[in-house]
Parts: sequence; structure tokens; C-alpha cells
Amino acid sequence: MSKKITSALISVFDKDGLDNIIPLLNEHKIHVYSTGGTYKFLEGKINHLTKVEDITGYPSILGGRVKTLHPAVFGGILAMRSEDHLAEIAKYKIPEMDLVVVDLYPFEKTVASTDVEETIIEKIDIGGISLIRAAAKNFKDVVVIPSKDQYADLETILKDGDAVTSKDQRKKLASKAFDISSHYDTAIFNYMSNEDDEIQPLKLSFKDPKVLRYGENPHQQGIYFGEMNAMFNKRAGKSLSFNNLVDVDAAVQLMAEFENEKCTFAILKHTNACGLATRSTVLEAWTDALAGDPISAFGGILICNSPIDLDTAKEIDKIFYEVLIAPSFDQAAYDLLSKKEKRVLMEINHYKRQPKSIKSILNGVIVQDTDVKVDAMGDMKVVTQASPTKDQLTDLEFASKLAKHLKSNTIVLAKNKQLLGMGCGQTSRVDACKQAIDKANRMGFDLEGCVMASDAFFPFPDCVELGHKAGVKAVIQPGGSIKDKKSIEYCDDNNLPMVFTGTRHFKH
Repeated sequence: MSKKITSALISVFDKDGLDNIIPLLNEHKIHVYSTGGTYKFLEGKINHLTKVEDITGYPSILGGRVKTLHPAVFGGILAMRSEDHLAEIAKYKIPEMDLVVVDLYPFEKTVASTDVEETIIEKIDIGGISLIRAAAKNFKDVVVIPSKDQYADLETILKDGDAVTSKDQRKKLASKAFDISSHYDTAIFNYMSNEDDEIQPLKLSFKDPKVLRYGENPHQQGIYFGEMNAMFNKRAGKSLSFNNLVDVDAAVQLMAEFENEKCTFAILKHTNACGLATRSTVLEAWTDALAGDPISAFGGILICNSPIDLDTAKEIDKIFYEVLIAPSFDQAAYDLLSKKEKRVLMEINHYKRQPKSIKSILNGVIVQDTDVKVDAMGDMKVVTQASPTKDQLTDLEFASKLAKHLKSNTIVLAKNKQLLGMGCGQTSRVDACKQAIDKANRMGFDLEGCVMASDAFFPFPDCVELGHKAGVKAVIQPGGSIKDKKSIEYCDDNNLPMVFTGTRHFKH
């Protein structure tokens, strides 16, 4: 059923955009009720303007906490346009409200800008959220504009629709209203909840869904929910695909381990690193990372924790890649790389990781703490008679950081802060070890003097033996097998240092 707007309640935090609406409200002779700062903004601009206090009989009280919470306001919003409801509000001299315009206090922005609890709590909107819910519930008769983001919708209704709406239009706006109110309440709950308390309900809400070209495969739809712009400045290239986003996330997770160790370059393919090196210059880091697997680097995701200079850009430009991530690009480097229009260039602002990881599974989701544990030298416990050298400790730390980010089961072979070979996603650790050795040999690396890292314990000494015969001279693993002693004994018999970290890093 079509409805003509003749009256409106306007109570908004952000007034930007209202100036476009005011002449239209006057044109259609819409009577406006308002309070507080909104009334002051509209005063002298709206021809038919009434203070909410004049219909409630109460001023704004408690420092502005209570303004619109009154039957004289909510009665006019919630009244159905039926004979009995209309008679009842007429009895109490309550005006009908055909339109409710609200913009809530900016709770999320306040949380992001301050840690002062009192300031944050005062930005929990009570009256506004109640107005939104009331108007949305009564969408059969009332138009709700629940945010400044919908001011344009109201402008269209007043300008092109002659202030008349259909039931479908009102229901669509009501749906937006409940989307806004549920998101708002989720943000408040997540702020209020304490991680030290008992397990909390999982509440997620993301705005602005972005439709991707497709999902993991062309026959699957893909949608991204999130605020990538807070983390990246996308400088050039095509829009990111579903698979690009997954790979970029893996790249960021990995590089977070090396954030403070410049210059480090990583090359990833299907979320697994196929090249990684830390060097004194970006060009050296790129060259040695690429040496890890030049073939797999084709179409890969590249990430560096230092600015990209022109000399490095010239070398990178020789291969096809999907995405290149760095803190910044020298102008000459950007000018060169941006000529390839489909290749994405992204500047990363920070490596902040989500504290929780979530995955859909079965008839629900599983949630876990994100694995942010870094196996540093201080975590290494020497369990053999031989102790690793200083250089070996450095390489053991390097290899262990990478092993954490490869699919299980995984083995990493590294030397001089360079990935030589890796085996990942294997159903047995022995197969992963063989794969790592074979790959390193095929890439032409000399494994003599390298170190080996495993994401989980060795159930038998076979991997240690395979690695040692290939040239491994130090080993790092979590430990924890009932047969740890056998691996330790093999190392002692062959003067091979091995350290335990005590932390497993399965990645399924």
C-alpha cells in the first residue's frame, strides 16, 4: 500500500547531507519533530518544525541521555493506521510519525579513537536505536531512514517519488534498519565482552559486502566482508579475486614473523611459501627468494617488508605475478611495475592479525586463537650433546618461522636465511622430508650445512636420518613424542645438534 509522508521525526548525529533534504521537506509541507542538536540545526530552515519537548512535556534530561524515550513519541511511530490505534493516539494527542530519520552515535569510531571507557560508554545510543527498531517494526505505515548512508534514499523518495512510498520500499528500508541495529549491538557486545570471562557467544557483523568475480572456482560465488583499506593502500592493478585474498592473507601472516628483520622477501603460491630469504638489500632478498623455486613463482603472491627500489622492480618485472605487497614503492619502481595493468601493487600499513581464527565446518563454525606464537631463540632447548652454533641458531629460528606457515605435514630446509627446500601438505612426515630434499636438489642447492625444521614432533628418527644424510647439520622441532629419545640418540651418535621448542604448529 502506498503512503504519503506528511510528518517526520528527525534525530541524527551526523547532519552532513541534511541540507539537500530540507528544501524537499518544505516543498512537501512535511511537519518535522526534532530535539537537541538536530533541532538547532533545523531551526530557521524547516517551515513546520516542533520540539519533541513540546509533545512530551519533558525537556531533555540527564545530560541528554533521555530525549525521545516517551509514549508521545513512540506511540506516533508504533501506531498502526487502524481505527482503534488512531483513536487511541488521538485520545492522548499523540501525532502520527510517517517518517523517522536517525543517525546513531559513532560507537565504533569512538572505540577506535580512544581507550577511555567513560567516553566510549556515552557513545552507546539508546534513543536512536529504539527509534530505528520501532519505525522498522511498523514498516507497513512508517518510513525509516536509519543512517546518514540512507539520506540519499530519502532524497530520492522526496524528489522522484513525490514523498510517496510503497510497502516494498518501506520493508527494504526496514531491513537496512535492522542490519544497522544488529551491527551496532554486535560492536557493543564485542567491546563489553571480556576475554578473561567464560567462553563468550560468537557475534560477527561486517558491513559493505564486496562481490568478487567468483569464489575459489568460477562456478562458486565469492563475497568479501571486511575493511581492507585499513590495512592496505592498493596502488595499482585489477580487483582482487577470492584466491588472491586468501593468498594475500597467507603472505601477511608469514611476513608478520619477519616484520622487524629487514630485508625479507617471500614468494607464495596457493598459500604456501615457495621462496623466502633475508638479506642486506631488497634485490638480494628477491634474487635468493626467487631461487627457491622460479617455476612456482609464476603467478604467485610476492611480499617484502622493505620498500621496493627500481633495481629490484626491474628484476621482478621479468616474471608474471598476481600481487606484489610492500610498505612502499620508490616512484621509479612504481612507474615501471604499474605499466602491467593487471598486476596488483599494494602498500601494507601494518601486519596486525586477528586474535581469533574462524572456519565454517559441518553445521556451524569452529573458532580458535590465532597462532601468533613465534619460536624465538629463547624458546629453544638443546636436547643433544652437541649445541648449535650461533649461525645455526639463526637459521633454525628462520626455518621454524616458515614451517609454522606451511601446510602440515611440513619440513623446511634452510641455510644462511634462505629457503632451500620444503615439503608440505603430505600425509606423512617422511614424505614431506623426502619432498623437501628432492626439491632443494632440483633447484641446484647444496644442502651441506643446512638446518631442518619440522612443524610437529618426529615419531621416529627416520626424518632426522634422511636429513642428516642429505647434509643437515642442525634440527629444530617441537618435541613431545614418546619416542623422542630415539631421535635424540641418532643425533648424539652423529654429533648433530637438535633443539626442542615445545610448541607444535599444525596448519590444516
